[in-house]
Amino acid sequence: MRISIIDKYIQEYINANLNADLHSLLLKKSPFPKVSMQEIVQQIKGKQVAQKKFPFLLKEGIVFPPQLNLEQSSSDKTALFKSQFLKGKKFIDLTSGFGIDAYFLSQNFEEITLVERNTELLKTVENNWNVLNKKANFINQELEDFLNENRENFDVIYLDPARRGEQKKKVFLLEDLSPNILEIQDKILSISDQVIIKLSPLIDLKYLISVLKNPEKIQIIAVKNDVKEIVVYLSKQKTEKISCSCINLESDEEIFNYDFKDEKNAVSQFGEPEKYIYIPNNSVLKAGIFNLISEKFNVKKLHPNTHIYTSESKIENFPGRILEMEVVDSKQIKKKEQFNIISKNYPLKPEEIRKKYQLKDGGDSYLIFTQSKKGKIILKSV
Repeated sequence: MRISIIDKYIQEYINANLNADLHSLLLKKSPFPKVSMQEIVQQIKGKQVAQKKFPFLLKEGIVFPPQLNLEQSSSDKTALFKSQFLKGKKFIDLTSGFGIDAYFLSQNFEEITLVERNTELLKTVENNWNVLNKKANFINQELEDFLNENRENFDVIYLDPARRGEQKKKVFLLEDLSPNILEIQDKILSISDQVIIKLSPLIDLKYLISVLKNPEKIQIIAVKNDVKEIVVYLSKQKTEKISCSCINLESDEEIFNYDFKDEKNAVSQFGEPEKYIYIPNNSVLKAGIFNLISEKFNVKKLHPNTHIYTSESKIENFPGRILEMEVVDSKQIKKKEQFNIISKNYPLKPEEIRKKYQLKDGGDSYLIFTQSKKGKIILKSV
């Protein structure tokens, strides 16, 4: 890390160019002999990301790492949510990265340890934590080496493993990650009462349950209906039940809690569209609890492959979008009308539907193209 980047005049230059064209800026010569234009642009990009993702870092003296480290970091929203469930004496993050998760998750702990293999990145985090007046033990070491040498126990171990190289498949295994959780889970469970693992939203939940030791809780965390991460909690002791939570932050939707085995025993009701239409949020869809949702909220599913539900009376606490709609004929759709178009279990995509019916995008009204057990249907906002 180049400490000279926090020089007052360099920071003034960075702040003055926050909205500049970065490609053009890179072609210019740096006005500061000790700092390259590439380093300056890196800081500008960092501040731009921080404005949306972790605004608490917009302080004088904060240094930002390369773009990849910023992209891999949690937002302060998801990290702050996870922190409310944790407290104890000793917390360790074995894959520190830029340290966003550790900053929040460790706030109710007396002693904090961060392990990171990347020397420059760890120096950056140490600088920033000093600016933020937060103390920790910073260990620049390979995770496996640390575990082999460590003789301490911890109340909570946190890991955010990264993918190894380029992965073309959308679904990956824990063996594809660094560190390989399957290789170290016995070791980390031997030195901690609780292990928390943050994973990609693409990973399969049934697969996780089948390969991890003693999973006790799973959180599917979305922000504004965009699933950001799967968080798995492992315990030293084997538990009979695995509690799961579907969370949609920055919405007015309640957290939906269930037991992992509930879906297997649940049975869906089916029916044709009634007055109210329900579209589960994406954390629920990721959970795959399609029968449980029908049973729990007493709503009817339109079709086995259509994850849309209906009822005559309004269910206020449904975890997703609630719309009052009616079935319409395609002839009732006027050209140039404005709609938000949703296509589920239907052969045409929204853009194809918009083109076919010559519709405008947006507005407050909705058109849903889908299927019930009786066949294709179109639903329109009332």
